[in-house]
Amino acid sequence: MCTSDLTCRPMGFSIDNIRADFPILHRQVNGKPLVYFDNAATSQKPQQVIDALVHYYSHQNANIHRGVHALSQEATDAYEAARDLIQSFFNAKHREEIILTSGTTHSINLVAHGYRSLLSQGDEIIVGQAEHHSNIVPWQMACDLTGAILRVLPMDQNGQLKLDDFQNLLNTKTKLVVVNQVSNALGTINPIKTIIDLAHKQGARVLIDGAQASSHIKVDVHALDVDYYTTSAHKMCGPTGVGMLYGKKELLEALPAYQGGGEMIKEVYFEGTTYAGLPHKFEAGTPNIAGGIAFGAAIKYLNSIGLDAIATHEDELLQYATAGLKDIDDLIIYGDVPDKTAVISFNINGLHPYDVGTLLDQMGIAVRTGQHCAQPVMDFYGIPGTVRASFAFYNTKEEIDLLISGVRRAVSMLL
Repeated sequence: MCTSDLTCRPMGFSIDNIRADFPILHRQVNGKPLVYFDNAATSQKPQQVIDALVHYYSHQNANIHRGVHALSQEATDAYEAARDLIQSFFNAKHREEIILTSGTTHSINLVAHGYRSLLSQGDEIIVGQAEHHSNIVPWQMACDLTGAILRVLPMDQNGQLKLDDFQNLLNTKTKLVVVNQVSNALGTINPIKTIIDLAHKQGARVLIDGAQASSHIKVDVHALDVDYYTTSAHKMCGPTGVGMLYGKKELLEALPAYQGGGEMIKEVYFEGTTYAGLPHKFEAGTPNIAGGIAFGAAIKYLNSIGLDAIATHEDELLQYATAGLKDIDDLIIYGDVPDKTAVISFNINGLHPYDVGTLLDQMGIAVRTGQHCAQPVMDFYGIPGTVRASFAFYNTKEEIDLLISGVRRAVSMLL
């Protein structure tokens, strides 16, 4: 990876200017300046995104797609412009391949619900061992209802999926492969292009959970040739309650409707109903209009910084923090591999992660503790959970210094 700020980052990249865009970063917690290292759970929001929300409710508030009056048309234009921004950001071929949902969980459940009518007894779904619960449970439900079989693609001690095992699992019964691009618990980056290509050779479709990747890694769904890709705006500096499902047009058209209601219909008679075309077929009811518009604002913001610049800065933070934490006695990092995003999941021998996280919070340092909605990962390592520090492009090395000193202080207090 390029390490020179001058060659890797746009001339306008300034960590001070970026941090100035995030109001919450200037508050205190427990009398200390906030150090926010829980970005894998949700990212903070720049003023530009907050302003987009306020502007909609202050100046454009109206329902979309259904009115001829000026406010409705303005709101519709803003909402659909956000869809276009998302399409461009992920390089989808058609704008109707972008379905706006409430988030990654909604997106996965939408596809899983559709597969209930596409799966038969004995069909197989392969799921990665390091998945978030939201990419496990919907497929278990689909298998329970159809008689399909859920196969687990195992990982190794470093949290990397075993590709040799994957090739052995693939067979003519495999209908779908579902894996994350980046593990939320460990930060490890999976070789999804290889997984997609191998699955396609066997005739299987692939769904990628991109929630932990899309704000850190440039994603080109067309180049990946992925069948379904999901993400959440709140992981990308956008608001909560809105996200995206990308699907190849012909595959979305083949899926049955997920919810019934307004907007997703063409004609309704008591004798029967016909459905609207994409994307409206999967967007029943009044959507999170303000959230969708603000999702577009978040895309604009990320584009203004540049994902290459973001990746470079976050990798510097990761390397700096990893080196510093490794100097602490009895500290264990899980998923300590070269190919990962800026996430460090760790424990200290003899200490419970909850106790460490609680003491760090008293110092104003926000980290995540527990299983991270990835219990199979924790069971694999035989641990109750981890302390997870996850960094974003608005974090600094000075904040990491506070984390390292905070962990050292926690160790001295608890051991």
